[in-house]
This record gives sequence, structure tokens and C-alpha cells, in this order.
Amino acid sequence: MAKAQKNRASKREYISEKQLILTGFETPFSRSLRSDNRWIVLAHKIPWDTLVSVYKAQLGNGKTGADGINPRVAIGSMLIKHICNLSDRETVQQIQENMYMQYFIGYSSFSDEEPFDPSLFVEFRKRLSIDQINAINEKILGVKDQQSGDDKDCDKDKDKDNDNDSSGVSATITENKTIEAISHKGKLIADATACPQDIAYPTDLNLLNDAREKSEELIDVLFDPKRHGKKPRTYRETARTLYLQTAQKKVKSGKEIRKAVKKQLNFLKRNIKILHKLLDAYQGIPFDRHQYKYFLVIQTLYDQQMHMYQNNTHAVDHRIVSIHQPHVRPMVRGKTNANVEFGAKIQVSLMNGYAFLDDLSWEAFNEGTRLIALVEKYKSRFGYYPQEVLVDKIYCNRQNRMKLKELGIKLRAKPLGRPSAVDVEHVRPGERNPIESKFGQAKTAYGLNRIKARLQQTSESWIATIVLVLNLVKLAGQVPYWLIVRLLTFSANRAESLRRQIGVFLSDRPIEWCFGMV
Repeated sequence: MAKAQKNRASKREYISEKQLILTGFETPFSRSLRSDNRWIVLAHKIPWDTLVSVYKAQLGNGKTGADGINPRVAIGSMLIKHICNLSDRETVQQIQENMYMQYFIGYSSFSDEEPFDPSLFVEFRKRLSIDQINAINEKILGVKDQQSGDDKDCDKDKDKDNDNDSSGVSATITENKTIEAISHKGKLIADATACPQDIAYPTDLNLLNDAREKSEELIDVLFDPKRHGKKPRTYRETARTLYLQTAQKKVKSGKEIRKAVKKQLNFLKRNIKILHKLLDAYQGIPFDRHQYKYFLVIQTLYDQQMHMYQNNTHAVDHRIVSIHQPHVRPMVRGKTNANVEFGAKIQVSLMNGYAFLDDLSWEAFNEGTRLIALVEKYKSRFGYYPQEVLVDKIYCNRQNRMKLKELGIKLRAKPLGRPSAVDVEHVRPGERNPIESKFGQAKTAYGLNRIKARLQQTSESWIATIVLVLNLVKLAGQVPYWLIVRLLTFSANRAESLRRQIGVFLSDRPIEWCFGMV
């Protein structure tokens, strides 16, 4: 058995830092870029013209208005951010320092200036919503929507991109005549998971304290001595002291927490009454949109907390767990390390190793109610139903089993009733591992386990971009499209000679050398 080769550390001689001067430092800028670099390979596999057309459609300045940042720079920067799992500021700095990243986003030469301000990432995420990113994902993979109507305007762009498409998904899609003749083909693997938001763990006492402090800020904004005379008393120092007396204890009994929650409810109720009284002196509402949002959120939070306190429960519909991100909801997962997660719930389907984001909801949902819609989406993408469906036990209710049987789709799951003595083909534990590994890859390497965007729209864009990145990483690892075309066009003798050359020289020579390109 051959020994594994190890990458040795550099044996360059140490040079004192006093001898390193900036003007004498050698740079590789006189050389050309390596064609096998991951950013170069990935840049040639993305249909940038189609992606740019999707991005420009969101600007609405095709006829009037000034041009914005280069769309390829905006899209490419978002992809770099999630592929490397970087912050907004770090992404801009990496692009500023890396030649290959600048080539990826469309630069013609190296520049040592920042491409844009890091705060513009928020605008990029707003312009590219979850629908646009899902459309980009399908266009990169060469998926043709069989439903005519929504994407008629993009047909010309799709035809142009077919020549550059090299995905595994598009390999399963042929001409329309062939698609119509196929009724069932492929394997559909689907599952759901939660995407936790970057918020503090919510407790009733902490939420009420945050709402009380925000209500005090709004009172300071509304109060005008000329309109209201004497400022109302809020007892904010007393409320803060009472909160800390319970919050700072390492061990708190249920009775102590309930007593502290009641006190904070009373303080918050008083502040809300003061806010309405101060607003009566104005003809309109003097809040800006952010302040008005907090004004509505703290009132809803008070109603929910009062309902739970009076009924001695911890469950309420559409429960708010963060006043800064009121769209976030608790997701009961039943896991050992996290019984409840706070964030969006997504449903992802897998086809030939490529992921598609089918559903995203901020409210908890039962996956079993969405299986048939998932199968119909599969048909709209590829033109035929799947031959097999591999899903979790929660999907396999009687209604779904009957519907899949009517459609002629085989459900790979445990049958209902008592186990039969005859050997029945069951789904093996490892057959659903690909979808689980995709979730693990997204959460471990690309930050799906901690969504740091604050707005609902930008969070959805964040999640959809991570799913897109999963496909791009897999796409970049495939054999280049031009290599496949050349292998198919060579004669048998030339192909045999090529195989011998690759086997001998591939370890120390670029692949272009084998075809006489260099």
C-alpha cells in the first residue's frame, strides 16, 4: 500500500524583520493567474449575464436614474462572503487583498482599493430576495421551468446560458420532446431544518425589561415641555433595580421569576398608557418608521406576556422572542442539545446532490402537509415526477401515501401496520444521509446555524444564498465542461494517448498541457 504524501512545511530561511523593506519585497504580479484556482474555475461556470439581468430587474432604473455598482461585483461579493463564511467588513478586505477574488467579481486588473463600503451588503440582500436567489440557483444549474408564464421574459437568457451549463442536474434534462415522453425519473430526497437567528436566548423577564427600556426611550422622544408641561414619572431606576435583583441570581425559583415578571408588567403597562397620553397632544404620529415599529411591538409583547401570566402558561400564538427581530419565532425541535430553536424553518429537496430551497417560513409547520406540493415543484422543474421519494417519517401519513400511489411514485419508507414476515424493501439508514450532510455542511461551514442578518427580508436572502453556495461549491468540484467536450470529440487513438499522458504527467503539469493549449 502506497504511503500517503504529506505537505511539508516551508524550508525557507528565516530573515530578520529588520531586513524586510516594503520596496524590496518580491511580488508575483508579473506572473499570470493559475487556471486551476477555485475562483477561476467557479467564475467560468456561472452564467453571469443571466444573473446580472435578474439583479438589474430589481433596480428599476433601466430608462432613468444613475447606474449603481457593477451587478457582478454585488453578486460575486455575496457569494464570496458565504463561501468563506466571512463578515461584511472582512469580505470587503479580503476582496481588496486577493487577486483571484477580484477576477471572480469581474475585475480586469488588480486594484488595492475597496470595491465598495461594507454597509452596502444590506442593500444587496434587499435587492436579491429569496425568489430572485432561487431563480439564480435554478438558472445556474440549468433547470428549465416547464410552466410557461412567469419566466417567458427570461427564455432568451436561458438559451444563451445552455452552452455554458455544466451541472449534474442539467445533465438529466434533455430536449422538450424527450421530457414529454418521460413520466417518472430520478430520486427526490427532502427534509426540513431550522435556521437559528443570532439573538439572545429569550426569557419572559428579559423581554419585558427590554420592552420597558424601549418604551422609556419612546417617552423621551415624544415628550415636549411646551405641549405637555411636566414630564410624567416612569420610575425607571426603581424598575431597573427590581429587575437586577432577580436577573442576577444564579438560581431563581419559579415563584421569584413570576413575582418579578408581574412587577415588570406593571411598569410596562404604565409606560404604554403614558405613550398614548403623550400622543394625544399631536395631530399625527411623530415617530419615524423604526420607532413606530417598536411602539407596535412592545404593545403586542405586553398583550402576549399578560395573557401567559394570567393563564399561567408559556405558550401563545405568534410569540415574540425579540423586540428587535419580531418576525423570529420559536421552533420546537426536540433535540438533545437544543429543544427549542429560534429562527426560520426551511424545507430543502435534493436532486443529484444539488439542493433546492422549496419552503421558508417563520412559523412552525408540519412537513407532512407540504410533501405533495414538493413533488409538484419537482415536476415543474424537470418536466416529470420523481421515480422514488425518500423522506422522513413525519411525511409518511396515509393521505400522502395514497396520493403518491395515484401518481405512480414509489415511497421509500417504513410501511404502516405491524412488520411483515416477508422481506419488504425498506429505506436504509444511509440512503437519506445526503440531505442530512447538506444541512451539516451548511451549518458547520457556511453559517446556516447562526443567521446574523436583522431584517426579515435580509435574513431570507442570507439563507437562500447559503443554499446557492452549496451548489456552487459542488459545481466547482466537477470536471470542467470544456474537458468533457474535448474528450468526446477526440478519436479513439488520440483519447488512448491522452489517457497515458494524463496518467504520467498530471501530477506535475497543468491539464491544459495535455491538449496542447500551453
